[in-house]
Amino acid sequence: MRVYMRVVERGSMSAAARDLGIGQPAVSERIERLETHLGTRLLRRNTRTISVSDVGAVFYERCKRAVEAADDALAGARDDTPLRGTVRIAAPHGVGEVVLPPILLDLRDRHPELKIDLILNDRIVDPTTEGVDISLRLGDPGEGHFVARRLGHVSRVLVASPAYLERHGTPMTPDDLIRHPFARVSGLFNTGRLPLQAADGRPTPAPIDIVMTMSNWRPLHAVLRGGGAIGVLQEPVCAMDLASGRLRRILPDCGLPGFDLSLLYPATRPIPPRIRTLAALLERTLPSALPPRAAL
Repeated sequence: MRVYMRVVERGSMSAAARDLGIGQPAVSERIERLETHLGTRLLRRNTRTISVSDVGAVFYERCKRAVEAADDALAGARDDTPLRGTVRIAAPHGVGEVVLPPILLDLRDRHPELKIDLILNDRIVDPTTEGVDISLRLGDPGEGHFVARRLGHVSRVLVASPAYLERHGTPMTPDDLIRHPFARVSGLFNTGRLPLQAADGRPTPAPIDIVMTMSNWRPLHAVLRGGGAIGVLQEPVCAMDLASGRLRRILPDCGLPGFDLSLLYPATRPIPPRIRTLAALLERTLPSALPPRAAL
């Protein structure tokens, strides 16, 4: 069941084999034995992809409940009941790369027998569909078969390096931005306008000249620190640069809408102890790890 679950969650026998620390032939052999035992096809295979049959999807959900119940029973039978097993966490790139690692180190210090599998992506996905135990998401989480708890707010700031501002001058009004090269993460500001807000909350959209687009915040961060353009970063990933002066805020009297950060976990009962423990730790520590929301 565990092997089958990981194949479904990863969509690949080779990826599941790497996660489980066994060979791909062993994964394939166990799936074939399981299908033979059940007398039905759980997975559809071709040369490139694996998809789940209707029967396989139902079987996956029941496997997940059964495996979690078995883990809880084993933990409850031990005197010291340490947290064991693997917790799979999904998180957005910025928060997952900068804010989350110290919290996960603290979790490992407290529970050294617990294993952590961190998956980074910026999509909002039902954690049940995504095959994870806990998902951290930016923006409106929507609705699904999960429980959502708001943890805090991730602000965004318009920044440039001192070297850039010395060479090109500092924009003093929103209308000045169009005269400066703008770099962004793909998918943002597709209208060619920056959704600035005045101090009174009034929308003040400003046209921008997008000259560079990146799929991840890290190369954008490097370009901005290197003086190649102006751009917008989530505040947690540039807080140290702002404090040290390596980056400076542009138009500090104007704000940018940020994103609420929510914790999502499947709406199953009972909740396994390892998931309860991690959720409680994240609720306790993540809000204070985020830079405070700036007031205009």
